[in-house]
Amino acid sequence: MSIEAVVFDWGGTLSVYADIDLADMWQLAAERLARDTGRSTAELHAKLVAAEQRYWDNVNRTQRTGTLGEILAEESRALGLDVTAAVISEAARHHLDAWTPHIRHHADALPTLRALRGRGIKIGLLSNTHWPESFHEHFLERDGLADWIDVRAYTSTMTHSKPHPEAFHHVLRRLGVSPERAVMVGDRPLDDVWGGQRVGMRGVWRPHPAAPPLGEVKPDAQIEQLTELPELIAGW
Repeated sequence: MSIEAVVFDWGGTLSVYADIDLADMWQLAAERLARDTGRSTAELHAKLVAAEQRYWDNVNRTQRTGTLGEILAEESRALGLDVTAAVISEAARHHLDAWTPHIRHHADALPTLRALRGRGIKIGLLSNTHWPESFHEHFLERDGLADWIDVRAYTSTMTHSKPHPEAFHHVLRRLGVSPERAVMVGDRPLDDVWGGQRVGMRGVWRPHPAAPPLGEVKPDAQIEQLTELPELIAGW
């Protein structure tokens, strides 16, 4: 059975893994709140970072996703301060490229997308994220990847996150492809590889130094470079 679609994870797969996520934004927001309230920047920053961690802990437990707005609203209630206004104000002053300069895509991402499209393969993206869709779209467009990805799905606008089956079915429905004719590529064994295999996709693991270990997950293939994908898929 030939492969009709490849779905990529984003962070650590198409983009270079960065272990700071929204830390820059929380720092900016904490500084703004500290100026407005006289409270300690360090204290406020620590509370904001902890709020984000609570969000991800809950996602891991329930596979129910959420949005950045929900995190900000919850922390606003906990601190008794308008965290949302502080974040929006600081984000407006600091363009995305200014406070997240660490976001970049792998050099082999664009050539791989082009090669797959040249073989008639549909391309999807499925990212576990609380970032607004516009954040991701900004970086994909900046680096010339957006036009090569047919369907881009972000769990911040969905009901479930990977590895819940609904997350994969969501992107496959939009691609118009059955799981048996699709491949999931990612750096996380459970969320990406096993999650895709669970619904009938083939799972390809692309590890990096900070990627979780495979454990009991058995990928259909392992690659070191994205450019290995076209020939690998052709063999299937």
